[in-house]
Amino acid sequence: MAEPLLVPLDTYLKVGVHIGTKFRTKYMEQFIYRIRPDGLAVLNVQKIDERMNAAIKFLCKFNKEDILVVGRRENGLDAIKLFAKATGIRCFAGRYPPGILTNPNLDKFIEAKVLIVTDPWPDRNAVFDAIKIGIPVVALCDTNNESNFVDLVIPCNNKGKKSLGLFFWIFAKEFLKTKGMINSDEEMPIKLDKFIEE
Repeated sequence: MAEPLLVPLDTYLKVGVHIGTKFRTKYMEQFIYRIRPDGLAVLNVQKIDERMNAAIKFLCKFNKEDILVVGRRENGLDAIKLFAKATGIRCFAGRYPPGILTNPNLDKFIEAKVLIVTDPWPDRNAVFDAIKIGIPVVALCDTNNESNFVDLVIPCNNKGKKSLGLFFWIFAKEFLKTKGMINSDEEMPIKLDKFIEE
């Protein structure tokens, strides 16, 4: 029997986590369910959930101080800040300061063991720094993303505010549960509504 989804199917569909772009890269084709008449690609929700689950299980092996989240995309800034507040994980919402991971002489130097990016293209400086120091990269990828330099791809609509909000809420909730900080979804310190509000 298949594992239950991380959130009900309706929740995924309501925030448009499955709506891709009109552009499709070779790598992302494996996650596409169908192409709509208007040309937009529709991602397979089952595969989104499977990859999200795999990413969360992998990320939960790390301590919060070993994880770094980077997201330059404006639609994800609020969700990333809420995620940081809920979990204590370090985040750069907005421009990633170059060399933060690679130059120990910088005041803001950070040692991390894993990097999460909301989009490997606008967040490429962080991805390249992660490659230089040899840490894994987990990336939210839409149908138009390339997966070079990404160790674990989570297919999803990485441009929508609500879609990004849902991802960061699920990740925060599962991280806190795995670390024993909360026992149920109801104990989540910041509610889903806050993550996905316009």
